[in-house]
Amino acid sequence: MTTSDGNTPELTGEHFEQLKENMAKVEQLSKRLVELMAGKKPHTPALDSPNQELFAKAATAYWTEAWQNPAKLLEQQLEFWGKSVMNFAEAQQALLTGEVEEGEGAPKDRRFANPLWETNPYFRFVKQQYQTNAAALAQAVASVEDLPDKDRKRLKYFSQQIIDLMAPTNFLGTNPDALERAVETEGRSLLQGLENLIRDLEANGGELVVKLADESAFEVGGNIATTPGDVVYRNRMMELIQYKPVTETVYETPIVLFPPWINKFYILDLKAQNSFIKWVTEQGYTIFVVSWINPDASYADVGMEDYVQDGFLTAIDEVKKICKVKQVNAVGYCIAGTTLSLTLSLMKQTGDKSVKSATFFTALTDFSDQGEFTPFLQDDFIDGIEDQVDKDGVLRSWIMARTFSYLRSNDLVYSPAIRSYMLGETPPAFDLLYWNGDGANLPGKMAKQYLRGLCQRNQFAGEGFDLMGHTLHVRDVDVPLMAITCETDHIAAWKDCYRGVQQMGSKSKTFVVSESGHIAGIVNPPSKKKYGHYTNPDLKLDADAWMAEADFNEGSWWPMWDAWMQKRSGKQVPARDTGDSDHPRLCPAPGTYVVAKASR
Repeated sequence: MTTSDGNTPELTGEHFEQLKENMAKVEQLSKRLVELMAGKKPHTPALDSPNQELFAKAATAYWTEAWQNPAKLLEQQLEFWGKSVMNFAEAQQALLTGEVEEGEGAPKDRRFANPLWETNPYFRFVKQQYQTNAAALAQAVASVEDLPDKDRKRLKYFSQQIIDLMAPTNFLGTNPDALERAVETEGRSLLQGLENLIRDLEANGGELVVKLADESAFEVGGNIATTPGDVVYRNRMMELIQYKPVTETVYETPIVLFPPWINKFYILDLKAQNSFIKWVTEQGYTIFVVSWINPDASYADVGMEDYVQDGFLTAIDEVKKICKVKQVNAVGYCIAGTTLSLTLSLMKQTGDKSVKSATFFTALTDFSDQGEFTPFLQDDFIDGIEDQVDKDGVLRSWIMARTFSYLRSNDLVYSPAIRSYMLGETPPAFDLLYWNGDGANLPGKMAKQYLRGLCQRNQFAGEGFDLMGHTLHVRDVDVPLMAITCETDHIAAWKDCYRGVQQMGSKSKTFVVSESGHIAGIVNPPSKKKYGHYTNPDLKLDADAWMAEADFNEGSWWPMWDAWMQKRSGKQVPARDTGDSDHPRLCPAPGTYVVAKASR
């Protein structure tokens, strides 16, 4: 294959015939794709979009405003028409003269990095008109008045989804990168792209979940999740892993770490150089980690009470027995941090003092502000989830994966899809993205309790969350605590976490905001010297004032947490081997539960 200018492929007759042959193969693959989609397992339509009431409200509000203030609507329309005409005129001029005028220095959009978006009149017009349309739609949504705040947030979110979906880069005919690659490879890139698309659909029962990482590059227990340890206890809800010591002595009080069961625990043990679990053992602690079961339909009736009783309380009890201690230090990440709070409230009411201190990683306890999840936490979506859960017995992992992905659709949906399906590229060998795609199901009952009682009704920070014969409240959490939150976290916003910590009854509270997001702000080893963190002991301030007066600290929060934990971990004792006579080593870490794949 040769090129005339170093960029644009030049097709000889032989290459053109090869391109035609490969395009015929594309048609064959398309038939296979159609057959696959025809056999797709149906799901509740309510999971795909909000009900029509939202758009009806928005349309009514918009046209009411237009009727009362027609000049405003006319001004918007004239602006849109004017820009559209100028886009067309500029394209016509460029076609006649062969010259393209310099742009106005619009903000850079990496979707339009290819030089053809500026130098080619066709692609330039397509880009400009898309940007004009996107701005007009955003302006129209912003101008809608007399809508409840939740509806306004939902309307903004779903209109942005339409804008992102309609980007010209998402379509082969208006994506110069994909067209160039197709010609350069004589159509092989499109063949490979279709193979990638079919592979992803087959892996998810016909549901489109874009694969973000090359799964063949990783093996749980092989090149990730390799910190030495043993499963020393197992029940229907979890495996309890005790990690081997690497110091001659350890602190007397052990640590029990509860990861979220929406994902797998090995986010905290990806590679040796960024493994939080490995680092904790190197600081001289005995650490146990819970590895949750990946539930199937037989777990339909498992609720939050089962996670508390057979997970949290049982793990704490077994660790106390193994280490022959009366107390442990507990750590909860994300939903497990929320549930650790529920457990601590229960323990307060039952007089159980087994937890000496608690650490919360990005854990919400006050859901009064639903943040970026507002679009998905209204009755139409939750009703749809409940309907699907009743059919499947579980909330299937792809539903959650899709929801999280569409909060960052350009980065986690469209860009990976373009690379995989249009350019025919193999997903990158990236351990974090591999973990992100290794999801877990949620038991049906538990999903309903969490979404209705905590997320929607905010009962734990309100009138109380009824569980196991007790009414649990965030104010009951009274052990010494440290809460680690993340500055750009879009799943558990730091201000929302802060509001919950403020309501806790502990006399000793430390609140930290790490730079970066939900994962990178937590998995932030000191050796990288990458992200710093903010601290401020005055938790009576509102969130904005807290941050304005906070001290910025260079580097990871891990060493600060270590110093805090040392004061609550007792004396040094001889290093403990894994298990004991009553807790035999059942298998090496990372165990068996973690490798079970979610049902599709």
